[in-house]
Amino acid sequence: MREVTAGQISDLVAKLYQDANFFLPGEVIAAFEDALNREQSPLGREVLGSLIENAAIAASDRVPICQDTGMAVVFAAVGQEVSITGGSLKKAVDSGIDRAYRQGYLRASVVAHPCFERDNTGNNTPAVLHAELAAGDRVHITVLPKGAGSENAGRIAMLKPGDGAAGLANFVVETVDMNGARACPPLFLGIGVGGTMDQVALMSKQALLRPAGEAAADTRLAELEQEILERVNGLGIGPGGYGGTVTCLGVAIESYPCHISSLPVAVNIQCHAARKASGVI
Repeated sequence: MREVTAGQISDLVAKLYQDANFFLPGEVIAAFEDALNREQSPLGREVLGSLIENAAIAASDRVPICQDTGMAVVFAAVGQEVSITGGSLKKAVDSGIDRAYRQGYLRASVVAHPCFERDNTGNNTPAVLHAELAAGDRVHITVLPKGAGSENAGRIAMLKPGDGAAGLANFVVETVDMNGARACPPLFLGIGVGGTMDQVALMSKQALLRPAGEAAADTRLAELEQEILERVNGLGIGPGGYGGTVTCLGVAIESYPCHISSLPVAVNIQCHAARKASGVI
């Protein structure tokens, strides 16, 4: 059994969360540049140029890409041959988030109770932690800062089995259309289909972890992703919501078997600041 200390986990989470807020993944920058070449609207091209410049400034000056530094979402795959010592996984993750937000001067955006006092916790904890057991003796951690503008635009539906892929596509396009500029386009769309109501919501967020531009391994899902991408871009919302031909930069669908009587679908929208970072202990 390999030992991993709670302190090691906190150190990694703190580093990843600052990195995610300061540095956009290379494939996201590449998606901006490709969109700049394809966008037909002059104002849309201006917005995309500003996004590229903003990302460069954030990286060079180590400042947040966006003022909304997000709800802290953490995915941890803990090897079955790992023993975590010196504290719990949850406390270690929250300690890392606390350090990242304080040392990185990231905006605290979490309230302690959703319905009543809504007092700010002051350090963006607690994190939303999704932990799972995995093979091996390593701990794999991925962080996904999730701003409220895009998170608030998500939707879930329990479609009828007869709605099929066409119904799924219609639901996704309708979701983007009804939100317009609220989710800060150009967007990335994470879509979950199958499983149960709780699982499909999680899958839609996990879909956002796929590298931008990488198609689903299932060719049928890959074709559906492309169809949705084309239809969403046909809405004309455009960069920043000012109109244009590039509303969406990528679509990722994750699926799971489901009950014969159901067809759960969830859409998790990510704004242009598609921030994420991963590391291994």
